[in-house]
Amino acid sequence: MVGMSDGDFDLAGLADYLHLDLSIVSRLVERGKLPGRRVGGVWRFSRSEIHHWLENRIGESDAPELERIGGALERQVQSNEEPLLTLAQLLVPAAIEIPLTARTRNSVITSMVELAERTGWLWDPVAMAEAVRSREDMFSTALDNGVALLHPRRPMPMILAQPFLALGVNDSPIPFASSRGVMTDIFFLIQSMTDRGHLHTLARLSRLLSDPGFIDNLRHCPDPHAAHELVANREAALLGES
Repeated sequence: MVGMSDGDFDLAGLADYLHLDLSIVSRLVERGKLPGRRVGGVWRFSRSEIHHWLENRIGESDAPELERIGGALERQVQSNEEPLLTLAQLLVPAAIEIPLTARTRNSVITSMVELAERTGWLWDPVAMAEAVRSREDMFSTALDNGVALLHPRRPMPMILAQPFLALGVNDSPIPFASSRGVMTDIFFLIQSMTDRGHLHTLARLSRLLSDPGFIDNLRHCPDPHAAHELVANREAALLGES
């Protein structure tokens, strides 16, 4: 367990952070669904472990917690806040590379950050690449389904013009998380401005990646426009917008 710090959560703080009702979070904690521990009789939650909990549920066939979070985030947009974007809005064809031809973890990170830089929305690619490598050194974002969700440990709004996604589909899988023996060929680079936006993107990705056939269809997209169309159509279908 990562050591607790003043930046971590109590039960009420975690409920506010996840944009869920306190009773829902309490039930998840009591059922062992959320990582935490009692300190002096009070529940405490490590911020980094909560992020790991969220990321580890991406791509699972049953992710009700993340679906509830995504819905709650969308319902609680305040009038003075920028609306949360769909994956199709975050991902533009200019930030998609098919095929990506990287062969090592470092070359994947470099290629994905260069791809993000092409949008003009990333102002300091060197700092972003360093932050993403640091995050991967801490705990790989590669999932068992062949997808990796690259991102810095915390949002870096000072070097971003807006939130967006980049996507690279390798022509063959590589041992991105070699210590775990995970082979990876699909790479998303998440560029969020806020923790709230990051949670929303994770929730949307969770639903999309768990949609039967989506990942295999993405692997067979011939070009960026086809990949973007696939994301847009499947996301709309999952949200009942088609």
